[in-house]
Amino acid sequence: MRRWSLAGQMLVLQLLVVTVTAAGGATLALVQAHRLLTEEAGGTARAVAVSVAASPDVLAALDEPDPTARLQPYAERVRAATGVDFITIMRTDGTRYTHPNPAEIGRRFLGHIEPALRGQTFTETYTGTLGPSKRAVTPVVADGRVRALVSAGITIDRIDARLREQLAWGGLIVALALGLGAAGTWLVTARLRRQTHGLGPVELGRIHEHHDAVLHAVREGLLLVGRDGMLTLCNDAARQLLGLPADAEGKHVAELGLAEMVADTEERIHLAGDRVLAVNSAASRLGTVVTVRDHTELQALSGQLDAERGFAESLRSAAHEAANRLHTVITLVELGRTEQAIALGTAELRAAQELTDRVVGSVREPVLAALLLGKSAEAAERGSELVISEDSELDDLGLDPRDLITIVGNLIDNAIDAANRVDVHISGDERGVLIRVADDGPGLTDRAAFEKGWTTKGDGHGLGLALVGQAVRRLGGTIEVDGSVFTVRLPAPRKEPVS
Repeated sequence: MRRWSLAGQMLVLQLLVVTVTAAGGATLALVQAHRLLTEEAGGTARAVAVSVAASPDVLAALDEPDPTARLQPYAERVRAATGVDFITIMRTDGTRYTHPNPAEIGRRFLGHIEPALRGQTFTETYTGTLGPSKRAVTPVVADGRVRALVSAGITIDRIDARLREQLAWGGLIVALALGLGAAGTWLVTARLRRQTHGLGPVELGRIHEHHDAVLHAVREGLLLVGRDGMLTLCNDAARQLLGLPADAEGKHVAELGLAEMVADTEERIHLAGDRVLAVNSAASRLGTVVTVRDHTELQALSGQLDAERGFAESLRSAAHEAANRLHTVITLVELGRTEQAIALGTAELRAAQELTDRVVGSVREPVLAALLLGKSAEAAERGSELVISEDSELDDLGLDPRDLITIVGNLIDNAIDAANRVDVHISGDERGVLIRVADDGPGLTDRAAFEKGWTTKGDGHGLGLALVGQAVRRLGGTIEVDGSVFTVRLPAPRKEPVS
């Protein structure tokens, strides 16, 4: 059995509410109208009775031998003019002088007269010869005594007839209200059906649970930004990767520092604190969907792979040059020029050994020493000169080799790309490490070099110096730029006390 959709349930519920509300309102209006009509009838009867009792014609007729002859026509004229159903003028003992039905004249009045005999005017509902009626009874007073009584009234049937007239108009209004309410409910339900795709509460609840579970379980960050730039959705991974506050949803991306990230329409690398993030933005009918992936470890491995590739290229280059020189030495031997062959081979070995001894002797961090040797060979192959200062000296202080490769490798790469000569100085002790890379290029004055996306190469990604800045910040150091001189100062890592 198919469950009712949420829209269908809302339609039935709203129609029920509208119907009950309209019926309740109509009932209250009916009760109120009956009460008002009854009170109005009582007021009219009282006014007519008091007016007739105060008429001089009534007092004059009471002194005549046959009061009915004069009072009956008078009472009927007034009854017709005022719209009441009866006007009865009677003696103090209740014997009628007048009545709409002449056959009732001379008979006893059906109702209470005691309060009127005491000089009071009162109203009551009583069943008389014309049926139930709302009537008023008042005394006719002359010379301080009650000479007669006057009663005027309107039958309940007449009140009900007027109520039925109003009920017809009220029913029309209620029907119109029901129609408008049903039409409005149908429109709201149709819109709700489109928005919920005809799903019921159970299905919607299950979808929400699945959505919430998937949204917060995935390791990728997910952001949904509305067309107005407001962040409407943010999962846990995005908060962690981007360092967003718990109340980030509902704020503008500019306030959160995400405007540039959201504006990118292609996948790009962004730096957030000490993380390297791959960010991809895509437009949708709801706004912009941004996915964020953590590439920090991948970038570190890529850096190590680049370093290893550089070492391999350096070895290849060195092997190529060694092969050329070896062939030259062999040819000189074959030509009988042994002394020249020995001198050439000895000079090449001496130069290579001196470079290795100087680097390994001054930089006792093995990974960094290997990097410098590799970059020296790479610079030579690319037509540049890499000079390591003689006063360079660095022991293994326990710094993360990956960070050293990132800082020194990227600084040297950028210097080789921009100049013909690169001077490198590295030194350190228990207080910290000093790294200085200088070149004879045009220099750099824009601090934006350490921001994501900055590059002077047309096909570059602008990530090298940004990674340098990130690594320096991660190690708690500082970096200074003075033209073509880059100076990095890193504090020595703290050593845990031996217990």
